[in-house]
Amino acid sequence: MTTSKALKELKAQRAGSTVLFFIQIFSTLSYSILFSTLVLFITNGLKLDDVDATTITASFVAFNFALHLIGGIVAGRLFSYRSLFALGMLLQALGCYILSTYQLYLGLAVFLSGTGLNVTCINCLLTQLFKPHDKRRERAFLWNYSGMNIGFLIGFTISGFFEKTADYSSLFLLGAASNILTFIIVLSTWKILKDKKTFFSFLNIKKRFLFRFFGLLMIGSIIAALIWLLRYSSFSNKMILIAGGIMVFVIIFFALKQPTVIAKEKMWAFLILCFMALCFWTLYMTAPMGLILFIENNVNRNVMGYTIQPQWALNINTVIIIIGGPLMAILYNKLRKKGFNITIPIQFTLSLFLIGLGFVVLAISINFADSKGFISFWWIVFSYILQSIGELCIGPIGYAMIGQLIPHKIQNIMMGTWMMLTGVAAIFANIFTKMAIGASKSTDPLITNPSFFKTFIILGVSTVFAGIITLCIVPFLHKLIKEKKHPSETSSIPI
Repeated sequence: MTTSKALKELKAQRAGSTVLFFIQIFSTLSYSILFSTLVLFITNGLKLDDVDATTITASFVAFNFALHLIGGIVAGRLFSYRSLFALGMLLQALGCYILSTYQLYLGLAVFLSGTGLNVTCINCLLTQLFKPHDKRRERAFLWNYSGMNIGFLIGFTISGFFEKTADYSSLFLLGAASNILTFIIVLSTWKILKDKKTFFSFLNIKKRFLFRFFGLLMIGSIIAALIWLLRYSSFSNKMILIAGGIMVFVIIFFALKQPTVIAKEKMWAFLILCFMALCFWTLYMTAPMGLILFIENNVNRNVMGYTIQPQWALNINTVIIIIGGPLMAILYNKLRKKGFNITIPIQFTLSLFLIGLGFVVLAISINFADSKGFISFWWIVFSYILQSIGELCIGPIGYAMIGQLIPHKIQNIMMGTWMMLTGVAAIFANIFTKMAIGASKSTDPLITNPSFFKTFIILGVSTVFAGIITLCIVPFLHKLIKEKKHPSETSSIPI
């Protein structure tokens, strides 16, 4: 009976993981278009300056991740995970259509109401397939993370082609089409994506209707609020930082509220790991802002006689993630079989070292710029290789961590909190981007290179130093987390 139950559980894990892998690919495509193109659309399409463009882009990225917190509260309560995700796809499609008509704030607001709320859903759907110490969850998230980056690869590549002609309207319509396709996939796999033991799943039909109604009112209110907040990006960015500070106290509250010492210690470990992740994502989130402007204006993008579009440079990251995700899942499995204990704190520490060194490389590259101030594109490649390996050590592992450290009842809220952390990081990234651009608002690399050098070296060295500090507290984190081996570590990858 036990064997039969285990086989049934494994079959459900494989089916759910496979479906979510393909959903992740197509649902990510439209976001990847905006992630890589928004700052260029605002500067080249709407003719705003670099500072305004990066501020708006920072707000877009920050709200996208900040809304994951609200998604964590709404999902499983006012909507099922699958229904909120499906609704999010429709909102993203509508937002892309509005953006194709060059209505910036309305389009971004509608799009954000979709992507901001539904990303938590897909992570919770994957998390609920596994038990707390089941290491197959980690491998499933590594595969799912690769799926997400396949979507990024497609989106970045398409965006680069449309950037050549500045045909942003057609690009956004293509993004809308990808969301409609994802919506159809979700409907066709509806039974596989059923909620498990969520608050919403225990409600009767009448209460479900009532909760959905309140949920729709909330989404309408969010869209209205976003239209205003995006127009006043500087103010809204400060509000996100305040919200991030509040969530620190929320985590502390939940930690103190836990009934057992073990549960409390895991919550404290989660809080410490959040601060570690904030350092990483602050550097990472310069990509759609300062880094892409640096690549556009300060890098010789002519490689073997072919001009590389700025968005295509981001594909260095996605290709490494796509290939490296499954490979790292296999590597971790083999190392654990041999007795190596690959823990979350160790992986987080490694991620800080790698992305810090990636930014040090960017700073060094400026010293080798040509007479016109342009650096070789190969420096960007080298930097992105380091950053991408670092991302593999923290991105999917962070999602999997929620299921291991957080009690089931608050996993959706903490998943939203974890993802909101990236939104807070985006605000810090915008601050450093403005430092890199400088007061001159010039695009001449001879003028901007010194400010970029200063920014890259500050970010890189300080993050490497943060990595050294976290390395010293790894034993302490191990005691808090109390990781234990699970029989599933010898099982196959669940897709």
